Amino acid sequence: MTVPYPLAWPENLPRHRSPTTSKFRTSLAGALGNVKKSLKDFSNDSGKSVSSIVISSNSSLGEQRPKDAGVAVWFEWDNLRLCIAVDRYQKVEDNLQAIHHVLEARRTELRHGTLALLRASLSGLQALPSPTTKRSWRQVFGFSDVATISEKRLSEEYRELARESGGNEDKLRELNVARDEARKEIQNV
Repeated sequence: MTVPYPLAWPENLPRHRSPTTSKFRTSLAGALGNVKKSLKDFSNDSGKSVSSIVISSNSSLGEQRPKDAGVAVWFEWDNLRLCIAVDRYQKVEDNLQAIHHVLEARRTELRHGTLALLRASLSGLQALPSPTTKRSWRQVFGFSDVATISEKRLSEEYRELARESGGNEDKLRELNVARDEARKEIQNV
């Protein structure tokens, strides 16, 4: 599960090395409102709901200038888990405002293109599981001692957990990654 604090940055996006100042003139509350409105408008324009919104940052209440002003907005849209993350600017509100503008650009793309074009362009924003949610294969399967695990036992446990997942794509994805990691380690023991 993605968390608002601390910052859950997508693994597939490098961090900006030297944040700059922006020309945005908005407050933190204004930028938050703009992002929320853009997500709502994006949902309305596309006819697809936006859900599971998490705005993640390293900013805590009352902190004026956090060392890391990056912001990641995670959400689900049209069966995609997406993340728009910006750390270009020195202020949290400026990075939020930039995310608002990215969302507005996607709305423009939708108005002048097609839903298929938008889906294709959003594929680059598809979010990998946030770094805070990755469990080791041992945690996924509940194994502690590698020496006692056979390929047969791993396969049996995999099938059982796959059945219990109820077809949940995130759980199955985690299970498949865990199985592959376990196989590699078992073969090396």
